Amino acid sequence: VDTDVPRMREGHVGALFWALHLPDGLDGDRAVGATLDQLDLVKTVVRAHPEGLRLADNPGPVTDVRHCGRIAVLPGPAGAAALGDSLGILRSLHGLGLRALTLSGVAWASEAGLTRFGEEVLREMNRLGVLADLSGASPDTVRRACAVSKAPVLCARSAARALRPHPANLPDDLLAEVGAAKGLCMLPLTAEQTGPTVRDVADHLDRVREIAGAECVALSGTYDAGTAHPQDLTDASCYPHLVAELLRRGWSETDIALLTWGNVQRVLREADFTAREAQRRRAPSTMKISELDG
Repeated sequence: VDTDVPRMREGHVGALFWALHLPDGLDGDRAVGATLDQLDLVKTVVRAHPEGLRLADNPGPVTDVRHCGRIAVLPGPAGAAALGDSLGILRSLHGLGLRALTLSGVAWASEAGLTRFGEEVLREMNRLGVLADLSGASPDTVRRACAVSKAPVLCARSAARALRPHPANLPDDLLAEVGAAKGLCMLPLTAEQTGPTVRDVADHLDRVREIAGAECVALSGTYDAGTAHPQDLTDASCYPHLVAELLRRGWSETDIALLTWGNVQRVLREADFTAREAQRRRAPSTMKISELDG
């Protein structure tokens, strides 16, 4: 992979989402077990590097970790198959640290959109403070999730499809939906999704900022998957190259501060506030997929 603590320090990284990758085709108990293994791996790595990494589960600790000179680690997103169609497993994974879940690739979040059980999963995620990741989700799922979720949604690895027709990239109409819902589009720094140069990445950032708004754009390094990266953005130390390009284009320091820190913090804060309010009003859901989707 193209990341480690020294390179993240050089790139001025303050926090990261640690994606929980599962082998293709896993479902049911095997997907749940593999996700538990991934969460254990995250904690093992963080414990092995206390001088550089700290686990964080809400906005306050994320900021505190950064001020202490460490990099805050938020586990997730995990794939929706990790739930095994069980809200109890969702709560257990949250208790173990999961902070984001991708809503795709399962019967209740498919090309047809969210089912009634899928909407119940999303409401329970809101109650817990687990962010909904919509990268790779179907257009109907994106639209319905934006309408149902009381907390901001997340597109953890999506750029502008108008500039590059990758399946995980978002067309302008969905970018506008995410922006209207005050969600977050995190652009992946991969050649496949954003292009071969730092200028291509900046073009995508310009497009997403124009369509969704300056408060709805952030960065997803994607330095964990072994994929090719744009020139001058080849590893986690290279973020200053992108910031320099944006400054040359006339981005204000305020908008760059939002891009690199403020927008993610806003989403985390709003998700935390939504969860605390929901927990006051709503007990843990006991619904089962068979009861809602029959």
